[in-house]
Amino acid sequence: MEPTAHSQQEASTPSSVETAEHLALKLHTAVRTRNSENVQELLEKGADVNSKADFGWTPLQSAVQANNLEMVQLLLDKGACPRARKDNGGTAFTEAAMVGNVDILKLLLHYGLDIDDHDNNGFTAFMEAAWYGKEEALKFLYSRGAAVNLRREVSEEKVKLHKGGETALMDACKKGHFSVVQILVQEMGADVNLCDNSDRNALIHALKEDHEKEKESSVSISIGHFLLDQGMDVNSKDEGGRTALILAVELRSLDLVKALLEKGEIDIDDADEEGNTALMVAVEKNDHKIAKFLCEKGARTDVGNLIAVANRKRAPDMACLLQQYKAQVVQETLEAWEPDSKRWRDQLKNLYKMYRPMIGKLKVFQYIQQRIQSTSQGGIYLGLHGGTEVAVKIIQRTEGDKERTFLERCRGCEHLLKLFQAEKARGCMYLCFPLWEKNLEEHLQESEDQMDYRDALGMIFKAVRELHSLGYAYQDLHPSNFLIDLGGKIYLADLDNKRRLIEGEKELVNSDVEIDQDVLKVMKNPEKGKPFTYKNRIIDLLRLIRNLDEHPNERISKKIGDYAEYFLTTFPELTIYVHKSLRQNPKYCHLADIQDPSL
Repeated sequence: MEPTAHSQQEASTPSSVETAEHLALKLHTAVRTRNSENVQELLEKGADVNSKADFGWTPLQSAVQANNLEMVQLLLDKGACPRARKDNGGTAFTEAAMVGNVDILKLLLHYGLDIDDHDNNGFTAFMEAAWYGKEEALKFLYSRGAAVNLRREVSEEKVKLHKGGETALMDACKKGHFSVVQILVQEMGADVNLCDNSDRNALIHALKEDHEKEKESSVSISIGHFLLDQGMDVNSKDEGGRTALILAVELRSLDLVKALLEKGEIDIDDADEEGNTALMVAVEKNDHKIAKFLCEKGARTDVGNLIAVANRKRAPDMACLLQQYKAQVVQETLEAWEPDSKRWRDQLKNLYKMYRPMIGKLKVFQYIQQRIQSTSQGGIYLGLHGGTEVAVKIIQRTEGDKERTFLERCRGCEHLLKLFQAEKARGCMYLCFPLWEKNLEEHLQESEDQMDYRDALGMIFKAVRELHSLGYAYQDLHPSNFLIDLGGKIYLADLDNKRRLIEGEKELVNSDVEIDQDVLKVMKNPEKGKPFTYKNRIIDLLRLIRNLDEHPNERISKKIGDYAEYFLTTFPELTIYVHKSLRQNPKYCHLADIQDPSL
C-alpha cells in the first residue's frame, strides 16, 4: 500500500514521545553497534544525521571509528557533514587516519578536505597515522601531499608552556613504531633533527620513559641506534634536562651508551636539572656494567656522593668499583649566595646549586628553563663565569670565531654590548656577556614613567653612531635589541647578526639601475616643469628622492607604493652612506652630529 501524505509526515517528524534528542541518541547507538537497517530507519524518522553526542561526536565520526566504510557512505549520502568537529577539534578525516582505513580517507578527500587540517591540539591525519602506526594510511596521505615535517600547531598559551611543536616522526618514536620511523626517514625525508617547543628531538622522544607507551624498551633502543645512524644530534635534552646518554642509561642499554659516546659529541658528565649525571643514574639503578664502562671512559666520580648511593642500594661490588676510580664520600655544602639580578634570581640560584660540568670557568645549563632569549642561531642562556652572572650565547665554533672578532672591536665602544669572556668546548663557542635585566621594548611595556626618554634616545643615537664608526650598518633597529643593565644603561646588542658592512659609494651608485624604469620616465618628464635627466650618481639619487617627496605622482604611487619604504628597500646602505659622508666633510659634519635627541 502506498504511504499517504499524512503517514509520510509522521515518518519525518518526531512524535511527542520520540523527541529529536531521543532519536539522536538512538542513531548514535545504532551507528556504534553497526546496525545499518536501524540507522536507515531512524534517519527516515527524522533523526539529525549531524547531531552530536558527548564530547561533540557525530554519527559520521562514530562510523569511522567503527571502521565501517558502508556506514560512512550511507551517512554521507544522507547529508552528514565531513567537516564537523568534535569538542577537541577532531574530524572524521583525522579519525580515519587513527583506524588506518585508506578507503575511508579516499572517500572523505573527495569532499575537498584540507589534508593538513588539524585538531585543537595540532594533530593532523598524517600525525595520527604515525602515532597509531598505520603504515598504509601514512603512505597514502604522503602520496596525496601531506606535510611530513609539519610541527604541531598549538595555541599561544600552550606555546608559552613549551607545549606543541612535535612532528609525525617524534610521534612514531614516542609510540615505538620502528617500521614507521624507518619509512618516515628513508622514504619520506623526515628531518631527524627538528625539535618540539620543549627543545626535544626525535631521539629524546624515542628514549624517554613513558608508562603509556605500548612498546618494549628494546624497540626504543633499536630506534635510538637507527636515528644515530641518520646523523642525529645527541645533545638535545628532555623537559627535565636529561640527555640521550642519561636516558640510555635509564633504559639500561650498554650498547646504546657505547654508540652515543662513540659519536664523540656528547659530554659524559652532562647532568639534568637535578644534577644527575649518567654515572649517577647507573649507580642508582645498580647497573654495574654501564657504571664500569662510564668510569673507564672518564666519567667524574667526585660528584653526587656515589659511594653513599651504592651503600644504600646494598651494592658492595658497585662501591668497590667506584673506589677504584677515586670516588669518595662527599660532604658538599654551598655557601649562601644571592644574585645581583632580580629578574633572573630564581633561575640563577637553581644554576648555582646544581652540579654542572664546567666549561673553563663557565657554569651553564643549555636547557629551556635557563634560556632567556631565542635567536636564529640557537639561544641565550643564563650562566656563571667565575661567579659573575652572565648571558651566554652558544653557537658553532666556526661562526663563533667570526663573532668574537667583531665583538673584540666593540671593546672601546661605550654603548655596544661587550664580550665579557669566551669559552670553547666540543665544537661550540660560549660567548659570555654582562647579564641584562630587560630590553627596551619590555621596559616600555611595563612602565611609561620611570625612564628619561631624552637620555634614552641619546644613548640609542650614540650606540648607532658607534656601530657606524666600526663600518657597520644595523638592519633591525628594534627596541628589543637595546638591552638595559642593572644601572639603567642602554646597550645595542646584535645577538642575531643583523649587522652588515657599509658598502662604498661605487657599489651604491652602480645599484642605481634597480630603480623602476617607469618611475624614472615619469620623473624625467614631469607634468609641470622642464624635462630633467638624472645621472648615475649619489647627488642625483637624492634629488630624485626629494622631487618625489615634493611632487607626489599618483601613477608612481600605484607602481611602487610608499616612497620611503621603496627607497629604503632598494638602497639599504644609502642613509648610512650619506651620514658617513657628512661626518667626513669638514664643511658639513655638524649636520650629522646630533647632540640633542629632540633635534
